[in-house]
Amino acid sequence: QVQLVESGGGLVQAGGSLRLSCATSGRAFSYYRMGWFRQAPGKEREFVAAIARSGSYIDYIDSVKGRFTISRDNAKRTVYLQMNSLKPEDTAVYYCAADATGYYDKTTREAYDYWGQGTQVTVSS
Repeated sequence: QVQLVESGGGLVQAGGSLRLSCATSGRAFSYYRMGWFRQAPGKEREFVAAIARSGSYIDYIDSVKGRFTISRDNAKRTVYLQMNSLKPEDTAVYYCAADATGYYDKTTREAYDYWGQGTQVTVSS
């Protein structure tokens, strides 16, 4: 059974940075496409970023382009989300997700088979 555990969230002032990590327990991590989603209070969970198995294909939601960077270390079975120039609008619970099938569009929740519990990111102004 695959387990995903996010970490690195916290409270930061606008303009600051955080790096989120998602540690996985499965041995097949290198076969998974990985994604980050977030859910702000009163809003639906939305796509943030995704990365292919090899790391060669990367996608971001427009609002974070130029500020966030997704990366992965297959040897460590970990995916990261580096978040710079944080804004209050980035405040949300951030979730890591793994896609083991590669069947659906990677920007949709339906594409992912496994989810972490989330880590809170709060950006103050």
